[in-house]
Amino acid sequence: MQLTELSQIHRPTLDQALEVIRTRAYWTPHPEHPKAYSGDGKAAFDALLGGRIDLGQPGTDDWTGGEVSPYGVELGITYPHPDLDVLLPAMSAGTGAWRAAGPEVRAVVCLEILARISARTPEFAHAVMHTSGQAFMMAFQAGGPHAQDRGLEAVAYAYAEQVRTPTSADWSKPQGKRDPLELRKSFTTVGRGISLLIGCNTFPTWNGYPGLFASLATGNPVLVKPHPRAVLPLALTVQVAREVLSEAGFDPNLVALAAERPGEGIAKSLAVRPEIKIIDYTGSTAFGDWLEANARQAQVYTEKAGVNTVVVDSTDDYKGMLSNLAFSLSLYSGQMCTTPQNLLIPADGITTDAGHKSYDEVVADLAKAVAGLLGDDTRANALLGALVNPDVRTRLEAAAELGEVALASREIAHPDFPDAVVRTPAIVKLDGSRKYWATSDADAAYLSECFGPVSFAVAVESTSSALDLLRRTVRDKGAMTVGAYTTSAEVEQAVEEVCLEECAQLSLNLTGGVYVNQTAAFSDFHGSGGNPAANAALCDGAFVANRFRTVEVRRQA
Repeated sequence: MQLTELSQIHRPTLDQALEVIRTRAYWTPHPEHPKAYSGDGKAAFDALLGGRIDLGQPGTDDWTGGEVSPYGVELGITYPHPDLDVLLPAMSAGTGAWRAAGPEVRAVVCLEILARISARTPEFAHAVMHTSGQAFMMAFQAGGPHAQDRGLEAVAYAYAEQVRTPTSADWSKPQGKRDPLELRKSFTTVGRGISLLIGCNTFPTWNGYPGLFASLATGNPVLVKPHPRAVLPLALTVQVAREVLSEAGFDPNLVALAAERPGEGIAKSLAVRPEIKIIDYTGSTAFGDWLEANARQAQVYTEKAGVNTVVVDSTDDYKGMLSNLAFSLSLYSGQMCTTPQNLLIPADGITTDAGHKSYDEVVADLAKAVAGLLGDDTRANALLGALVNPDVRTRLEAAAELGEVALASREIAHPDFPDAVVRTPAIVKLDGSRKYWATSDADAAYLSECFGPVSFAVAVESTSSALDLLRRTVRDKGAMTVGAYTTSAEVEQAVEEVCLEECAQLSLNLTGGVYVNQTAAFSDFHGSGGNPAANAALCDGAFVANRFRTVEVRRQA
């Protein structure tokens, strides 16, 4: 595979990506519909079950596995377990050639990796479905084209930041009657070192690809440490990356896999090794905080937990608001870092196009909207997917003890996977009066993240109180998303001001087919990096610029 050929194939895609990250327009080179792809993804996935994924990487001292699908299927796949003292030096060996290739070559090689992953999207969809519990169409789209878009977006930002400085410059400083001072200068982008990607269980590719491709495109080797329950999607990704790197004439060990034995927990020891210079992490706040505090030798990018909030002040489309919120609460059983949790509703009700609605009426109508959306089990299974792990089920079952249940969760049988744990969302009514704000987080359930299909309808004294609580929540706990419904220009401005000051991404008056928990690559920023939920945004210049340095060499002209 010639590098000039890769450039001819992928440079137009790179140029288009560079254009849309500037304009923020809609664009994707990766089709969302299964009919756009050839091949039998299910058969390809089935062929992997019970087998071994041998990546040919050095330092393999054992084989490990143990993934069980949230749908009840034992994958039985084993992966190479690394001797890190052998693997890490091998990963660094190819960095010189990768650095010398320059930003454009690195970018088009990354795009070739993404193109080959895209061609296998149906297979990846089943891999994501059976490791995350996402329903098939969501796994297909979020785990396939949407994840690939986020990877491409990261490559585009990486390229743009690296070429901001020219590769060479002639410098001349006049000296009056004397000859000028003249230098020839060269500038080379240099990666920081090995980048560690710590994968998550729920969105292994969507959350993993930005960091993986941002680091690889900026000249860094990438060690992929998947979540032990979601190894397969990232193992397949590493497999494709190694194949492309080798065919392009680079060391395949620039990308490697670190699968762990059950209960081994190698992320903690890996994160503080001196060879690790960059870390990308998605997961719990506790471990994210630990990484930020202890992995001092590395540049750490974290997406942790937040308490996503929707302020309900008023609406001119009551039915549309309820429908939009019902879908947002139901999608993937609320197991998205962007799913709304707290719905702040004035205790004396809201004004709507259907007349005044009391707090109790709003909550009851929302409960009816969710129940109606999920009333048909076939449709419910297609929206909810399966609970990703037992902890989610435990939180859901404990929700009834937190307050008055406005909507009880119900169990749904999956016709194809009888062992899948499928549950509809629960809505719990809570008192958000100011007199409770001084209580501990343990007493105020809405002040902590309750990951999964649980939302809280919080009665507040007024919209002003809602905004104060929103500010406190984002400042203290963080938020990946904030939503608001209002017909008042003053309230809209006030909500926007809170989000600007607390650095939270805001969606206003969504009543159609766009939802607060969805973002579009190239246009929307996922997280802001400015509140406790995450210290980085997907994707902006700051996400890539600190993954490399520019080294200057000056020569006498």
